[in-house]
Amino acid sequence: MQPQESLSGKVVFVTGGARGLGAAICVAATVQGATVVVADINGAQAGITAENLMRDGARAMAIELDVGDERAVVTGLEHTVARFGRLDAVINNAAIDMTLPIEELEAQAWERVLRTNLTGPFLVAKAAAVIMRRQGGGQIVNITSTAARRAWPNASVYHASKWGLLGLSHALHAELRPHRIKVTAIVAGGMRTPFLLDRFPDIDVDTLQDPANVARAVCFALTQPEETVIPELMVLPMRETSWP
Repeated sequence: MQPQESLSGKVVFVTGGARGLGAAICVAATVQGATVVVADINGAQAGITAENLMRDGARAMAIELDVGDERAVVTGLEHTVARFGRLDAVINNAAIDMTLPIEELEAQAWERVLRTNLTGPFLVAKAAAVIMRRQGGGQIVNITSTAARRAWPNASVYHASKWGLLGLSHALHAELRPHRIKVTAIVAGGMRTPFLLDRFPDIDVDTLQDPANVARAVCFALTQPEETVIPELMVLPMRETSWP
């Protein structure tokens, strides 16, 4: 059996990397030897997360990044390559939500969520693919959600963005495989992260999972042998309420 690879010597770019699942992915990747770029719209928090990683002996860099800004995305990825010499993986994790009934959801809010959750991953994947094709391969991981498989009230734009991201991920898997670029969708169930806890303070935390567990799944996808790709991986808490 071919041994599983490590992340030693690899450069991993994580959007929304400052806190929650993004920060957990950064920690898990550095534990396995990766150099991590913490990219987040909150530049100050990204800097703190990167400093904490470096304090623990990891190689890390923070970038303030709005994933919906194409020029900023291209610049951020080019800066990563200039600093570290390569780009092995991008993790499209940045996401926002607007929990409202459709009659209260304004078009501007709809477009802002789609810009972050769907257009952002498209822009990151597009720019990363150019770099990865040039260097002979790489991997794109898209963090989707059980919201890409089922639906619940007052979350129309979040569902639209995550169903769209899952479709984009599978389309890129088919398109980029001939160029040795792996594309993986991580379908994550509810996690104990600020993304949920800040908006739903009454949520039963016992039905949620530790984001570190999902981060381990991301690293599992990243450390498959060169001949193997995982197009989709679902990671649920044992008491997931939005999935049977």
